[in-house]
Amino acid sequence: MKAVQFSQYGPPSVVHVADVAEPHAGPGEIRISVRASGFSAGETIIRSGARKDTMPVTFPFRTGYDAAGVVDEVGDGVTGIAPGEHVFGMTDANHRGANAEYAVLVHWAAKPDAWSWAEAGGAAGAIETATRVLDQLPGGKILVNGAAGGVGTVAVQLAIARGATVIGAASPRNHDFLRSLGAEATTYGPGLVDRVGSVDAVFDCAGGALPDLIEIAGNPVRVVTITDTTAPQHGVHFSHGAALPRADPLAVHGLAPAAKLAEGGRLRIPVAATFPLSEAAAAHELSESRHARGKIVYLN
Repeated sequence: MKAVQFSQYGPPSVVHVADVAEPHAGPGEIRISVRASGFSAGETIIRSGARKDTMPVTFPFRTGYDAAGVVDEVGDGVTGIAPGEHVFGMTDANHRGANAEYAVLVHWAAKPDAWSWAEAGGAAGAIETATRVLDQLPGGKILVNGAAGGVGTVAVQLAIARGATVIGAASPRNHDFLRSLGAEATTYGPGLVDRVGSVDAVFDCAGGALPDLIEIAGNPVRVVTITDTTAPQHGVHFSHGAALPRADPLAVHGLAPAAKLAEGGRLRIPVAATFPLSEAAAAHELSESRHARGKIVYLN
């Protein structure tokens, strides 16, 4: 089968499609014929080699951990699902490999009819991440810093569904979009403290502004970041679900409730762009431009 991978650190051009052996569903797993799969922005950092000392990988590195498609294999011990059903979900973090023609999922939920394949393909990772962080934060008034990205757009909607008032910080061109999701909008960068005032909690999806975010929240324990690795120096929690020490438990319990929100028209998965697997390098370039609003998705 065809799958996206890279075999060395470097620029986007090192990413390519290779012919690899098909995976098969083991106990507690399902296999899908992939219709769409999400691009993982964090994999651009891995690919660049910027974290090779703290996050070494074995080459070739297969990319992608969320996907949607049609079930075609059901592993031992799996009940309540059958071949032919439409699902979205996540691969094992140690193996990834969702950006491919077939993928094995270890966590999944039924695909909402309200979502296109592209939306469903990019949904699971963002939902898990947003749920994981929101579970750690108090409710009330929440600032989402970097609110127009793949995780930020989902975090805004899930926080609102929990009853929070949400301020989304993003570039001015995304303000109307954030308002359409139900958030108040502001610009990130210098002057953020004066523009926002105080909030009950901060969900940081952008990085680079922790001192300001702590001042806005009033306490570093009310700030959680998914991007800023300097967090421990500020007393802020850096949340990640990667297969590394100190990872937070995955919030996969959020998948099914999110699907119900989608069926009720309360959760959209904004798609910034779609690419075939053969244009994986272009997907990496778009992600690194930081101009993508929503999820980047591969379509099969």
